[in-house]
Order: sequence, then C-alpha cells, then structure tokens
Amino acid sequence: MQKASVLLFLAWVCFLFYAGIALFTSGFLLTRLELTNHSSCQEPPGPGSLPWGSQGKPGACWMASRFSRVVLVLIDALRFDFAQPQHSHVPREPPVSLPFLGKLSSLQRILEIQPHHARLYRSQVDPPTTTMQRLKALTTGSLPTFIDAGSNFASHAIVEDNLIKQLTSAGRRVVFMGDDTWKDLFPGAFSKAFFFPSFNVRDLDTVDNGILEHLYPTMDSGEWDVLIAHFLGVDHCGHKHGPHHPEMAKKLSQMDQVIQGLVERLENDTLLVVAGDHGMTTNGDHGGDSELEVSAALFLYSPTAVFPSTPPEEPEVIPQVSLVPTLALLLGLPIPFGNIGEVMAELFSGGEDSQPHSSALAQASALHLNAQQVSRFLHTYSAATQDLQAKELHQLQNLFSKASADYQWLLQSPKGAEATLPTVIAELQQFLRGARAMCIESWARFSLVRMAGGHQPVFPAIHWHAAFVGFPEGHGSCTWLPALLVGANTFASHLLFAGCPLLLLWPFLCESQGLRKRQQPPGNEADARVRPEEEEEPLMEMRLRDAPQHFYAALLQLGLKYLFILGIQILACALAASILRRHLMVWKVFAPKFIFEAVGFIVSSVGLLLGIALVMRVDGAVSSWFRQLFLAQQR
Repeated sequence: MQKASVLLFLAWVCFLFYAGIALFTSGFLLTRLELTNHSSCQEPPGPGSLPWGSQGKPGACWMASRFSRVVLVLIDALRFDFAQPQHSHVPREPPVSLPFLGKLSSLQRILEIQPHHARLYRSQVDPPTTTMQRLKALTTGSLPTFIDAGSNFASHAIVEDNLIKQLTSAGRRVVFMGDDTWKDLFPGAFSKAFFFPSFNVRDLDTVDNGILEHLYPTMDSGEWDVLIAHFLGVDHCGHKHGPHHPEMAKKLSQMDQVIQGLVERLENDTLLVVAGDHGMTTNGDHGGDSELEVSAALFLYSPTAVFPSTPPEEPEVIPQVSLVPTLALLLGLPIPFGNIGEVMAELFSGGEDSQPHSSALAQASALHLNAQQVSRFLHTYSAATQDLQAKELHQLQNLFSKASADYQWLLQSPKGAEATLPTVIAELQQFLRGARAMCIESWARFSLVRMAGGHQPVFPAIHWHAAFVGFPEGHGSCTWLPALLVGANTFASHLLFAGCPLLLLWPFLCESQGLRKRQQPPGNEADARVRPEEEEEPLMEMRLRDAPQHFYAALLQLGLKYLFILGIQILACALAASILRRHLMVWKVFAPKFIFEAVGFIVSSVGLLLGIALVMRVDGAVSSWFRQLFLAQQR
C-alpha cells in the first residue's frame, strides 16, 4: 500500500465527516428566522384609533412621547445584588456583609427620598448571558439565535428592527461612548461616538476612564437626544478578580459616583436608565443560565414624578426585553417589529397626582399597542416559517381578539370602563406573556428530563485567562493571538492524542535488546554454540523492513479506528440535538457539547493526518538509510 494512498483515503474519510458536521450544523443552529420588517409611524400596528389622538401631533407616533431625552448607562455584568444595600440577608439566617454590597448607595438614597421618581427592578435575562446577545435583546426586544454565541467576539450588524434604527429614522441624535462592540452592531448609526477596545479583560480602567472623559462634557453640550455609555470595568473586574475582591467594591463605588453626577445634571424631560446586560457567577464568569448570571439590575429615574405608588418592598422581576417597548413608547417611537417584550405599564400611569381611572386607561392603551405589535409579528413570522406551535398560536390569537374587542368596547362605553379596565389589562398582559412564553419554548428552552449526565462542557468553563499567558499586560488590538492561546488550552488533549500513529512503534521500542535463540533440531546443540552470531534476529525499527506494506496497512487501520471513535461521539451529540431540535439554545448541555466535539474532531483529524505523515516521513528516512547501508555492504 502506497503512502499517498493511505493519506488520501484518510483525508477523504475526514472530508465525509466534515460534510456531515456542516450539514447538521446548517439544519440545527439556524432555526429562528430573523425578519427584516420594520415598524413605522405611517403604519400603526393594528386597526383602531391611536390613543389620545397621537397621530399628527408633533414628535408623536403611535403614542405621545413622555420624555424628550434618555441617558442609558449600561454597566456590563451589573448583577442584581450589586445594587442591594450593605447588609443583605436570607430570612432565618444571620446578616452577611459582602464587599460588593452597599456600594451603589445613591440608588437606595434616591428610592427613599424620591419614591415616585425612581424604581429598581430585577431584570431577568434570557441565556446566553454574553454581551453581544444581550445588546441585541436590549435593542430589538427579541431572543438571540444560537449561532450568535460563537460570534460574541466577532459581532455583525443587526438586521432586525431595533431601537437605534428607530431613533435615527426619527432624526434623533444618538451619542455613544464605551464598548466597541456597538460599532459592529450599529455601523454608522451614531451622530457622535467614542469607541474603546473591549477584549482585554485584565484592563479595568481604560474604557471607563475614556467614557468619563467625554460623558459630562457631552451632557452639558446638549447636542444629543439619546446618550449611551457602556462601562466595562465591573465585568472585567469579575473576570480578573471575581465579585468578592476589594477591586469590585472600588469599581462599583466609581459607578456610584457616575450615577450621582448624572442625576445632578438631568433635566425634567430626561429619563435615566441604569442597567446591567447580565450577571456573573461566583467566579466572575458568565455565558450560561445560572441564577446569578441571568439576574441583572435595572434602575429608572426621572426628575419628574413617574410612578403612581411607592416602590414595593421586594423589587419586581421583569424580563429584560420589556425595556425595549417601554423606551420606544416613552420616546414616542414605534415598537421594533420583532419585539416580544411587555411594556412596563406603571411607567404610563401619569405620576403620583394622576387619577386612578386615567392612570389605568393609559396603561391599557400602552398594553394594547404592545399587544397589537406582538400579534402582527406572530402573524408575519408564522406565515414565513413553521417554528411556532400551531395550536398555541391559535389560542393566543383568540385571546388577543377577545382582549382587543374588550378594549375597543371600553373606549366606546366610558360608563362601564372603571369596572372593565382591570379585566382588559389582565387579558392584554396574559396575551403578551403567553406569546413570549411560546417563543421561548420554541427557540430557547431545553428539557432537563431528557438531558443525560456526564461531561458537560459549558462556555463559562472555558479558561479565558489562557489568552494572557505570557502577556500579562494584554495584546493591544490583536485578537488572533489570544484566540490561538485559548484554543490551544481548550484542545490540548486533542493535539496530544493526534500523535497516536507513534503507537505502532511501541512494541518494537519495548523489546529487549538481546540475543534470541532460534529453534534448533535435536542433535545440533554443538553447532549452535559454535555460531552464536547467527542466532540474532532483527529488532526494533529494523523489523519494520520485513513487511513495509503491513506497516502502511496498520497505519490506515489505526487512523480509521481513531476517526471511527471520534465519529461515534459526534453522532451521539447530533442524535441528542436532533431529539431536541426545536429547542434552539440548549446552552447547558447539548450546544456546548456539540460545538466542543465538532471543533475537537476537526483539530484531532488534522493532527492525525499530520501525525501519520510524520511517521511516514520517519519511515521513509529509515528506508533510505537501509538502502544506503545495503549498497555500501555490497560494494
């Protein structure tokens, strides 16, 4: 068997595996369709008159705007308990004082002094808890697709309708400063921007200090309508030190000073939003779906009274995507077309002096617009693909039809409105929550019952610190070198096992280097003692020359066996994912395992081919040496 034939056949087998992986990936990872439809002021989300005669008013769209400006402070990895007071404790357990508690003291002070002006929420985040996917959710109101997790460090422009596009279409001036991920997601969308590199997680201050250099001068200039500041220090501190390190207390205290400075500069027509895009684990990592990772803080404040009641004792839990329709309507913008979030109704109540009836009617109006938008999206999406359950979709549409009819009757019969309003609000909320639950069930849920135990590689478990081995100060703007270091650390075992062709030499290397006696017929013992040099057999590498064709056949068999074992692992992952093919983001088990095994197979197969080529090269060199030796003996 020729050397080239062995390598070509193994390469062909590897190609078949690659094709299978690519085919399965194309069918499994891209199941949610991203619609490119956009909402507009000229096209209301559904039939019926707009609330309060909004159509035609200056600066109004589906609903009259309540704020002219918004300051969005995004503190990366601001976990919910980071906004808690100094002494926080679990019932029936002694109080615990942690380094990160109580550092955002300005939030608690504002909540106590101006309870009708501010609210603190526990923002419930949808996995994956990676920054790029959270930014997409915070601007589109939708769920990110599976493949986005792999592009967390290689962002691409958002094609779905989003808040930034709606703002620019309305002629609003959007100024951004901070994480340069936004540059790739929204190219050319900002009237002014100050981008800073975000990959070096060991750098706690460059991005934050760069923002602070421009933040207050930009606010004082007044040349903006929406100001976005994305701080990274808290997230980087978590990756480098963890949440319990004194450096975390220092970074949170810095963020507290930033919030105080912004509150002092806010005007009456401005809303301040302080939000975390996700949380972090006890080790400071994120990407999965643990409770600490999916719980983020959300704080709203306005110099004018916004809320009709005082804050509840325990902050309300709201889905993170609820911020999108809320900000859109508060700013007088259309809700992004693909949003599945529910408006935060209490923000449309009219403040502490509003009458209960008018407050409830305003909430119902906002919820009805939101429901019309979600119903339109579900109708358009279900017409384009069959991802959603037909039975559940039909039930939701019936629920929306009833809620919408009750709302229209309420507007036409003001006498019975006071008793009917709570029912209408409850029906609209039931529809919105049911629609979101159906989308999550179709796109982003996994079944714990069907998940097998065993090795479960997860994205947060990747040793990202390996990117800085030998480079404690970072890599500057270079991204391929840290990616290479992380990849080498993650797949080191695959690279080592790729040297398995060397195992064919193991039996020869283990043989004792001595003389072996051949079997002699009876009566020839004397001759055997006379010619001991003829008793020696060829040992170690020299024995390979007895039958080189068998050696190449053994190489082929070993390579095929190794590829077969890897192929069985890939097949098992593919079968497991096929069973849950409708559950798009199975981040806990199947998605990380499939990606890990697929990439590991590619690394192992390439290493195997190189290993076999190396063994053949050594074998060829030994053969050449033997030929030269024989020629020299013949001379």
